[in-house]
Amino acid sequence: MGHFGALLFLLGALGALAEVCEIPEVDRKLVERLGQRVLPWVDLQSSEHLNPSLYVGLRLSSLQAGFQEEAYLHSLKLHYQQSLLGCALDDEGSNCQAKPSMGHLALYLLALRANCEFVGGRKGDRLVSQLKRYLEDEKQTIGHSHKGHPHTSYYQYGLGILALCVHRKQVHDSVVGKLLYAVEHDHPVHQGHLSVDSAAMAGLAFTCLERADLNPNLSTRMALAVKTAREKILKTQTPEGYFGNVYSTPLALQLLMTSPMPGVELGAACLKARAALVASIQDGNFENVLMISQLLPVLNSRNYVDLLSPDCWAPRATLEPATETPAEGRVLGDIRVMLRVRSVVPPYSHFIHVPAGASLEDVLRKAQELGGFTYRTQATLSGPYLTSVMGKEVGEHEFWQLLRDPDTPLLQGIAEYRPEDGETIELRLVSW
Repeated sequence: MGHFGALLFLLGALGALAEVCEIPEVDRKLVERLGQRVLPWVDLQSSEHLNPSLYVGLRLSSLQAGFQEEAYLHSLKLHYQQSLLGCALDDEGSNCQAKPSMGHLALYLLALRANCEFVGGRKGDRLVSQLKRYLEDEKQTIGHSHKGHPHTSYYQYGLGILALCVHRKQVHDSVVGKLLYAVEHDHPVHQGHLSVDSAAMAGLAFTCLERADLNPNLSTRMALAVKTAREKILKTQTPEGYFGNVYSTPLALQLLMTSPMPGVELGAACLKARAALVASIQDGNFENVLMISQLLPVLNSRNYVDLLSPDCWAPRATLEPATETPAEGRVLGDIRVMLRVRSVVPPYSHFIHVPAGASLEDVLRKAQELGGFTYRTQATLSGPYLTSVMGKEVGEHEFWQLLRDPDTPLLQGIAEYRPEDGETIELRLVSW
């Protein structure tokens, strides 16, 4: 065999070793039931309930919400035009709505691209300029020495870059460089552990920039960063099959699905994750609209990078509202939940009675109504986030952790978790 033949043989062997992350088709009825949980949210078109991620998830899925989908996009456009474009940049008038966060603005740009729209013209330029200003501010906060942290998170930083990329908008190398450095030096961490969500979002942003041939001076570093992010995510796989946890797994799979990986058992890891997700869907663990919106594309073998060239004419099955049927053995009446806060002086500990099936947020609301307990939340991409409990505000690198007695952290937020009768829930202020 000549040198050329040997080279072809070697390349063929290396290609054979590269495994692809494929998600075989999931039972259509199961996917449909998951999509039906989104439908009620599509009808909630007030500004406090609008979430562009919901629209993106549907457009990248095998499902559609019919005319409701069009109405939802119309509401999104009205809201963002009023909040970002309705007032002059220096106008502080009371009629001006608060500007959306960097994450929400980035998701809105993804939603426009999911509808095969490119931002353009004066209005589009202002949207792009605002997102670029957000990223520039975050870059300055991180600093030249990389010792600072974004005001938001590396997750939102990566999301912002991704949103500009799918519209093929140039981002300065120095902005991309901050995210590269964070991945290269393990900065997207939370409580000492790799943040799967942040690493996955960063990897999707770099993959998009590579495919769009943007920031060519950083192409080598971006390719290595994507490889690093994917390898680290694979190492977080739990015995059950999740990457990090059940709610980080959909975004992790979006990144792992983007391209083959040589030398790792990528196919087996993805199949194991698929099985774990299917079991979680069957158990009813997916209620948060953001998490569902990240999972639906995966079940359709799609990811956010596909928004570079979205297929807006792919056939999608129309969702019909779920028909409610009384569940046999459903517990009726009230349940009793012990709510405990030890991170304040004096400590708080009381039994709260709420209807069966109530969320943890309902428990907090009832406790506040009864007196002796106070809390405040902030709207985030993934739902209400506790910012204050009993007057104790979260500081920098602090958060209120939700735990089930004796010491089990909850993966769901206050709006999704539904305590059982007799359960003890603790709110604990922790640092990271």
